[in-house]
Amino acid sequence: MTPQQRIESDLKAAMKAQDRERTSSLRLLLADLKNERIKRGAEIDEAGFTAVLRRAIKQREEAAQLYRAGGRPELADKEDREAGILGAYLPQQASETDLRAAAEELVRAQGLSGPAGIGPAMKAMLARFGSAADGATINKIVREILAK
Repeated sequence: MTPQQRIESDLKAAMKAQDRERTSSLRLLLADLKNERIKRGAEIDEAGFTAVLRRAIKQREEAAQLYRAGGRPELADKEDREAGILGAYLPQQASETDLRAAAEELVRAQGLSGPAGIGPAMKAMLARFGSAADGATINKIVREILAK
């Protein structure tokens, strides 16, 4: 079962259960996936699916922060719940400890140092971990290691 088929199945279940929040979140995600498919002119691969999903989660997290800053905690909580619903569809994520160990090993093995080493290290780490790690997290770890 593809991730999109799983979402469609879960949407039907949420509609039957009359879970409005879950139904709304999954419908918006399916719309985002459809828009991405139209934009690309082809089916979405796993990396594309993960990118769309991360973007949707990030939008909800940012909205929650803005609602909290604006004194609307009830709307912020709703956005947090929606981000949690969508987060369940992300592939299993590598831990920060695993990422740090792999980055340290890579930097040591390739003899990378300083700002010039960021690009090659990022390329190798993203190729190794793919959708199992967030690029921003990898970037932060690589920069910390190369700054030593």
